Amino acid sequence: MISTELRLINRYLTLLEKSLTGSLVGDAAMDQWTGPRFEPKARQLGRDWPSLAQTMIGEARMKNLRQCCESVILDEVPGDFIETGVWRGGASIFMKGITEAYGDRTRRQFVADSFQGLPPPNPGEFPADAGDVHHTYPQLAIPKAEVENNFRKYGLLDERVIFLEGWFKDTLPTAPIERIAILRLDGDMYESTIQALEALYAKVSFGGYVIVDDFGLPGCNKAVGDFRTKHGIDSIIFPIDGMAAWWRVDHAPIG
Repeated sequence: MISTELRLINRYLTLLEKSLTGSLVGDAAMDQWTGPRFEPKARQLGRDWPSLAQTMIGEARMKNLRQCCESVILDEVPGDFIETGVWRGGASIFMKGITEAYGDRTRRQFVADSFQGLPPPNPGEFPADAGDVHHTYPQLAIPKAEVENNFRKYGLLDERVIFLEGWFKDTLPTAPIERIAILRLDGDMYESTIQALEALYAKVSFGGYVIVDDFGLPGCNKAVGDFRTKHGIDSIIFPIDGMAAWWRVDHAPIG
């Protein structure tokens, strides 16, 4: 019976991943560097922007996210799941789907985003973001209502999905969350990354995971390095696909 249940969980989560990434139907890209076509390798590594799919992080990062979520569920690591920077909501939907597949009725899924794209760079306070152009892409500004509807399409919108709408500096320090098992950062910039780490990292449980989607981008990478150096964090950082990375919290609480 247990084997049958696990097989069904695996089939559901595999199908959910392929649907959320657009790989299931070969959803064409909409970015200017890929062109209007579906490139399996680009989709696997999250190197394109899907036209209709709910996530752009690619299959490799989705598989890593699943492994981390399953690990904290099976190891009974306490805490909620949160993603900071969600685009169309695909990765957050996947996390919620994983908790549902395993019958976890206690963890909440926090969905944090401005829902109006990325902020213009503030080089006076965050010099590493000088010249950043993410705010110029209207494709990155997805309204909250659209993300909510994406959750609804998969039957995964309920009272344990909590939206934090606004700039991270305003929403994350006062977020109603006590413990975190999965902290997924997808803010692209130094500012977005450091604000999320400063507000939330101390809440990550021992054995929880920190996943950094844009670790390969200079601003994000510097924010992670600055934060880890400041707090003496030496947990091993593992690469995922040449862009994203993760580590497991294996040290005493900070702060």
